[in-house]
Amino acid sequence: MRALDPAIAGQLAASLPEAEFQRLLRTFEADLGRLADDYGRAAAAEDSDGLRRAAHSLAGAAAAIGAGRLEAAARSAMEGQGTADTAGQIRDEAAAALAALAALSAPVGQDGSGSADG
Repeated sequence: MRALDPAIAGQLAASLPEAEFQRLLRTFEADLGRLADDYGRAAAAEDSDGLRRAAHSLAGAAAAIGAGRLEAAARSAMEGQGTADTAGQIRDEAAAALAALAALSAPVGQDGSGSADG
């Protein structure tokens, strides 16, 4: 499975003006960083309510952008399967989704791929 679903991420990239897509990318990046930090803190504190809240927010953000692996990891955490190890997986999946989004946002021909792999 790819870091991003090309049907969802590609549609966002194609349907939004470049400036708007870049704004979305920056917002998503900031949100993912904050939510992943929230999840990590809750995991370290063994705060099950905090874990579920952060995981729920991560799952929603991931679904909106087409980050299926991140969404799946967050949904597992929401169902009570989250651990401190899951925080690392969530961080890894968030980084992969952001890298794939960055590739989508590169001007045509700059990275030569246009791929949503990650």
